[in-house]
Amino acid sequence: MKKRIYIAGCGGMLGEAFYTQFKDEYEIKCTDKDVNEEWLSFLDFRDFEAYKKEIEEFKPDYLFHLGAYTDLEFCEENMDDTYATNTLAVENAVYLANSIDIPLLYISTAGIFDGKKDLYDDWDMPNPLGAYARAKYMGERFVCENANRFLVCRAGWMMGSGPKKDKKFIQKLMKQLKDGNRELFIVNDKDGTPTYTHDFAKTVKELVEKEYWGLYNCVCGGQTSRFEVAKELVKLVGKQDEVKITSVSSDYFKDVYYAERPPSERLLTKKLELRGVNKMRDWKISLKEYIDNYYQDYL
Repeated sequence: MKKRIYIAGCGGMLGEAFYTQFKDEYEIKCTDKDVNEEWLSFLDFRDFEAYKKEIEEFKPDYLFHLGAYTDLEFCEENMDDTYATNTLAVENAVYLANSIDIPLLYISTAGIFDGKKDLYDDWDMPNPLGAYARAKYMGERFVCENANRFLVCRAGWMMGSGPKKDKKFIQKLMKQLKDGNRELFIVNDKDGTPTYTHDFAKTVKELVEKEYWGLYNCVCGGQTSRFEVAKELVKLVGKQDEVKITSVSSDYFKDVYYAERPPSERLLTKKLELRGVNKMRDWKISLKEYIDNYYQDYL
């Protein structure tokens, strides 16, 4: 008998990787409020009664709660909606998982740190800066303090699922290249760690199967910056001789990206390494695989 996983908020870039990595070995039910794949059905997980009904009917062995608002500017402007989605719905997930005594997976973020340190391990104390970070951190805390068994996995700069679902840095750069831009303006004051969705899902799978519950930083290897990632991407697509990368400070984009962001979101995967379950590869290797697999004939 295959074990059953209910995956809520599975319509985004991370959901696509979880569906791909888990579908063959588990019986999974994937839901989202945006039904954009044939393997998804509708659930707005902010609706507690609807969420409860789904869980009671499917009787999962695990509950994966993936979805969240991740647009920092949207979160600043829609705080009530952000807390309802990124915090209260997570509390609902904890109640539901505890009610049938199953483990809960929650996705946290490197963005919960203030960036005053260069590097953060699994035991550093978060200090969230804006509405998005606060809402995610309060979700993380609620899970850690109240769930019977849980995995909290903190992601860094997410990349995955290609032009269809990637709304983050890599797709924004690829879109500019596709549009024929010959100069990319990239911030030089933001450091972090890319996180490939498939590596992330594989690591979660390993943790679930070994029952290594707890809180983990879960990012690709190698510390880097927005500027270095852009340089590597342009090289990977063979446009280093055609495209100029111009270094700018975050102020250059402050009209568009006005929400406060930490100067460093670099995470160390110390606990994964100590447990011997780190499936997160070096970010350059993962970025190359991502571009090869998802951006064939895109440019």
